[in-house]
Amino acid sequence: MTTTRDLMTPSPRCIGVNDSLRIAASVMAELDVGALPICGEDSRLKGMLTDRDIVVGAVALGMDPETTPVEALAKGKPVTVGADDDIRVALERMQENQVRRLPVIADRRLVGIVSQADIARSLSAATTGKTVESISR
Repeated sequence: MTTTRDLMTPSPRCIGVNDSLRIAASVMAELDVGALPICGEDSRLKGMLTDRDIVVGAVALGMDPETTPVEALAKGKPVTVGADDDIRVALERMQENQVRRLPVIADRRLVGIVSQADIARSLSAATTGKTVESISR
């Protein structure tokens, strides 16, 4: 059985709930990523922030990226997957929720992110294609 842990990118960098959108965008640029997990003071996952969230959900609405905290864009409980779950569970959650990245949890802590790119590097072209198609609907 292939687990989510086997494919995930480990030890993702979090952005704090009180950090500004500008800081988040800078971290995304530095890491060359399109999404960051949002973590609270307790180091627990509070949500996910994408580059699209910043542009469409904040800048386009006139929010100031310098003063708007990341927390303002955190939406509900994030969809997650367990580190030791079969990778098929992660694929189903990605497809059902139309998300390209899933935070990976172990012992109630964020331990990784599994993304479409991780899947494409590790699974068959047919599995990757089905997942991408379902997410992009």
